[in-house]
Amino acid sequence: MRRLFAIPAFARLWVAAFFSETAEWMLQVALPVYLFASTGSAVTTALSIVLGLLPAVLLSPVAGVVADRRNRRVVLALVCGGQAVVVLPLLAGDGLPVAVIYLVMAAQAGLASVFEPARNALVPELVGVGEVTAANGLMSVVGSVARLAGGWAGGVLLGWGGLGRVVAGYLAALAVAGVVLAAPLRGRAPRSPTAARRTEWLAGFRELGSERLRVPSVSTLLTSIAQGMFLVLFVVFVLDLLSGSEADAGLLRGVQAIGGLVAGLALTAVARRVAPAALQGWGLLAMGVVSAVIWNLPGLTTALGVYVGLFMLVGAPGVVAGAGLLAHVQAVTSADRAGRVLSTTFALMAAGNAAGSLLAGALVSVTGPGVLLNAQAGIHAVAGLLVLGWAKGRFRRSPRAEVVTVG
Repeated sequence: MRRLFAIPAFARLWVAAFFSETAEWMLQVALPVYLFASTGSAVTTALSIVLGLLPAVLLSPVAGVVADRRNRRVVLALVCGGQAVVVLPLLAGDGLPVAVIYLVMAAQAGLASVFEPARNALVPELVGVGEVTAANGLMSVVGSVARLAGGWAGGVLLGWGGLGRVVAGYLAALAVAGVVLAAPLRGRAPRSPTAARRTEWLAGFRELGSERLRVPSVSTLLTSIAQGMFLVLFVVFVLDLLSGSEADAGLLRGVQAIGGLVAGLALTAVARRVAPAALQGWGLLAMGVVSAVIWNLPGLTTALGVYVGLFMLVGAPGVVAGAGLLAHVQAVTSADRAGRVLSTTFALMAAGNAAGSLLAGALVSVTGPGVLLNAQAGIHAVAGLLVLGWAKGRFRRSPRAEVVTVG
């Protein structure tokens, strides 16, 4: 961990990631809860989530080309500025038409579709390919802390002062991220001097269909469908099955970060000894098991403290699985194609999230939340078993790369 923080550029990216992800989690928690509390409709909530995901699917070709053709640090700073602008309509506070919230979520998702591949493609440039698993672990730590801070703040600010206070906190966090990204970075991994052509955006699709990424991609799609179901069912679970409040929803989404924080720190210690496939597979399998326990517990107790502990626990395997997937994609993808491959990966995730959200929103009134929640847990377990069965003995560490100036 110290060796990574000794790289100033990575340390700055880490800080910028904390503030940008904190802002993102504030809206991710506050807006769906606000819609469900205002309308009482799981379908409306599901539609808002889908509209917030589709731009990531539609814009992935553009996002990948931008991440590979442009200075990635500058791209990140500009995205932060754009996100601050598009959220301004929410400053009008409570009583906004649902359509306005839909448009804001779609615009945020469109910008995020550029941010994520650029940031994750930048990590190997800053630390070297040989350190990507450990670096992803530390990025997971910052993501977990941001989830804790942003999820809690989003729920509390929504319950206390409405959307206006949520947006004020969101803008403050984005401003800090933009300032941190203002100066150039210095990294270690070489980047191809040949700029990608716009006609080459299909490279991301071809890579995910290749033998080295095909099965991890299928597992990722299954996991994303389960996560999309969760985005809708979680709100129903807390507000209906647990009889909780908006603040309770923010708390439970946020405390997942504590388990993720522990897992991220642990990854920095074991990154060199555990294959990325094992991290992804075992993480997903554990996530499915713990989720099944959570979803079936309300029949015994609805005590909030019990669920706080369980949601802390379930945050750990999610971080492990995500870090394993990213480490593999980063390690097997050349630097000049990293943005496109990562943007396609995130588009695959967004498509799965959208499909899962629509599925849950359409079926929850028919089957009830219990059936769908257990199906969600089962999909995670199947996805983990799939990648474990495929990848045994397949992953190898990649060599380090030399120093180079970035942006």
